[in-house]
Amino acid sequence: MSSTIRPAVVLFGALTLICGVIYPFAVTGIGAVAFPDQAGGSIVEVGGKPVGSSLIGQSFTSPHYFWGRPSATGPMPNNGGGSSGSNLGPSNPALTDAVKGRVEALRAADPSNTAPIPVDLVTASGSGLDPDISVAAAQYQAGRVAAARKLDPAKVRGLIEAKRSGQVLGFFGEPRVNVLALNLALDAETGRTR
Repeated sequence: MSSTIRPAVVLFGALTLICGVIYPFAVTGIGAVAFPDQAGGSIVEVGGKPVGSSLIGQSFTSPHYFWGRPSATGPMPNNGGGSSGSNLGPSNPALTDAVKGRVEALRAADPSNTAPIPVDLVTASGSGLDPDISVAAAQYQAGRVAAARKLDPAKVRGLIEAKRSGQVLGFFGEPRVNVLALNLALDAETGRTR
């Protein structure tokens, strides 16, 4: 019996050491060297004070700010520890009701805007944490934000273009705008603080 127990204990100890100690330290070390900003959470600071992360969406509700994608995380929106999609299918009445509510909120916030609402403003991403919106979603909100901040709409559209990110490697995905970066640029432009 001891001839089977001893190798099992040695194998258990070796795998625990490799998988539980060496591998996590190696991956953490490589991440810290190769991607220091991302490994540190991509924390954005203004005046030495952290205001958010460029990798995790935030809930902006003031008309003075651009709004990001809805979050499907629980128990609160944009919960990095609870990353997940809503798992609601297109025929689910709960999703239909949620989208209708989001459309109504967008229309109420800017009743003069009759343009079609971009889909990413009313549906959550797969992670529920998307920090970016499409350029169309930013352009859709430009009039509301310009009016709330008493800015020229062309100036706001210029900020959108300045914060626009292209496709990854020139062909993956779509052009997008980081909502936190855009809102911080607006604050810097108008001298407003969060």
